[in-house]
Amino acid sequence: MHLSPLAARLLALLDGSAPDATFWPVTSQLTTAMAGRPGDSAVVDQTWRNMVAPARELADYLLRDNRLSFAVLVAAGLAGMDPEVRARFAEALGPVAMAEVDLLLGWDVESRALFAEAARAPVLDEPRPTGLAEWLDGLPGYPAFARVALEQAEARVAAIQTGEIPYQADKAFDYWETRTLGRAVRLALYRDEPWLPALLDRLLRGVAVAPTQAKTLPSQALLFEIARAVEDHPTPEAISSLRAARQTTRHAGVPKQLDRMFKRIEPALAERLEVAFRLPDGRVRQAFGEHAAVISIDGAAELSWWHGDRKLRSVPAAVKREHPEEVKRLREQVKLVQQQQTTLARALEASYTAEEAPPYRQLEGHPIAERLIWEFEVSPGVWRNELGLNVPDVPVRPWHPARASVEEVRAWREVVQDKELRQPYKQAFREVYLLTPAEEETRDHSRRFAGHVVDYRRLRALFKARGWKSNYLGPWDGGFDGGDGRRLLAGGQWRATLDHDLYDEGYALTGQVLFHRLVEGRWRLAPLAEVPTLVFSEAMRDVDLFVGVCSITADPQWADSGPDRLQEYWRTGSFAALQPSAEVRRDVLARLIGRTAIADRCALTDRFLVVRGDLRTYKIHLGSANILMEPNDAYLCIVSARDPHAGLFLPFEEDGRLALILSKAFLLANDTAITDPSITRQIRA
Repeated sequence: MHLSPLAARLLALLDGSAPDATFWPVTSQLTTAMAGRPGDSAVVDQTWRNMVAPARELADYLLRDNRLSFAVLVAAGLAGMDPEVRARFAEALGPVAMAEVDLLLGWDVESRALFAEAARAPVLDEPRPTGLAEWLDGLPGYPAFARVALEQAEARVAAIQTGEIPYQADKAFDYWETRTLGRAVRLALYRDEPWLPALLDRLLRGVAVAPTQAKTLPSQALLFEIARAVEDHPTPEAISSLRAARQTTRHAGVPKQLDRMFKRIEPALAERLEVAFRLPDGRVRQAFGEHAAVISIDGAAELSWWHGDRKLRSVPAAVKREHPEEVKRLREQVKLVQQQQTTLARALEASYTAEEAPPYRQLEGHPIAERLIWEFEVSPGVWRNELGLNVPDVPVRPWHPARASVEEVRAWREVVQDKELRQPYKQAFREVYLLTPAEEETRDHSRRFAGHVVDYRRLRALFKARGWKSNYLGPWDGGFDGGDGRRLLAGGQWRATLDHDLYDEGYALTGQVLFHRLVEGRWRLAPLAEVPTLVFSEAMRDVDLFVGVCSITADPQWADSGPDRLQEYWRTGSFAALQPSAEVRRDVLARLIGRTAIADRCALTDRFLVVRGDLRTYKIHLGSANILMEPNDAYLCIVSARDPHAGLFLPFEEDGRLALILSKAFLLANDTAITDPSITRQIRA
């Protein structure tokens, strides 16, 4: 059966394949006509004649083709076919999904169309007035339905576990019910419903393991759908329940899949500031007779064993023998605590650009908060900074060097260095990126980091780690020649974009950076001068990190293995003027070198750490960590170096470059002791 042009057009509108939506502005008039309410009768009658026939044609076509979808419900509303369409759905759907259909059938056509649009997966980072959960929250009766649906699902799983319902692997819920429950979970997570944590914990535990000893489970599909919902709207409680389900299941493949999903879920929590601070601090003390296990988070999360006041080197033999499962659980717990600390640090870091102040006071007494610098508004417009959340009853925000004077930044760096304070993220030594004269001239884009050849796989990995999204570049079906990396900031009100193109196999070329503001549901390109200072600085900091870590100039072996056409780029970029990240590295080295045994052999210039050996003098670039040898600036390739400064406190180590530079400096200061022939051959050439 072929559809008429109008029916085909209506289908394209409903399934999202139409390039525009010229019919939708009149849906309210259609609804008015169907309800018998007064309106512009001429317009309504004409619209009715134009749309009813193709809507009936479309509904018949979809039903005949057994293509049940929300598009059918919209067409049925336009054509007056609700009873017959409901009968067909009732034959095919389980009770949970059918309850959702009944709810939709009580809505007008416009609300049904809105639901059909909301339920469709968006294009990458596509701006819409609201997301799926936000739209569902505004549709009549859906929040109440979501709770009832999840309670019904929990009851069914409980009945399966007790044997009231015969167990069948992966048959607890059909496809439609799984999708319905996914929407219900998303809405409840989005609303942060107080009733959800306990219900979701029971549902996940029940759905993750068979009531028998089988290694199957009642519904893999629902378990993974809930995990995807938690990724969309994570809460600490939902993540904990997912982890409990992961431990419970006996299926070999499910934990592996969930572990892959956790890598996306945990960082997503860092973007949801209003709930992320509910993460537990992770501190544990558990007694085992005369011994005790302690998980501490004063620095990195650590599991230690104690006998009275004496710290032991390893697990006591008696505890290992009598409580092997508890020892295993505690080891797993410390890994979880480490991840939670990382997530909380990410949440705090992301809060720099938040438009509304998150609930920082929830962190009072937390060891992470005690290692950060905070600002307190002690009087209107007057902010005082302190270490730790120690000033009560006044507005508070995390300190950022972009809001501080040079003297203040220098003073806090001294404090962090002198106290050997390991901050949860780079704060005192954080880079600041301000608008340059060149960017003022280009107005709406920055080319500060354009023209760099980068390792594409490494760039993609950093995109994910820093919360950026991008299309996947590559010469294959579904791949892209060019694209952009995008990160949302300021609660989704701003978007930073890094253009990049596929340069060669395995490489990409960076382009301009742009900023868009969300205005009435659409992204609008913004002049750089209008971008909030911290939004601009934090986005450009990420881009600097991408280029610094992923550029081919960071690979010391690239000069010997890379194609000839990029040799000049590599030579120039390896020893170029410093970006802000390298400037901060220079500041740290100025403080550290004087405390080392090689201080009298080292000097800092504008872009190099100069190290005097007995055989030659070496210039280590503070950006790339690549080395030139005097007197003729010959290149010295050292892939890595041992770490003789293990006892030296480093106030931060975000990309490993600071430790690498110090390692090379220690190695070269004593160049007569080097025995590696690949290095000595270059030095003595």
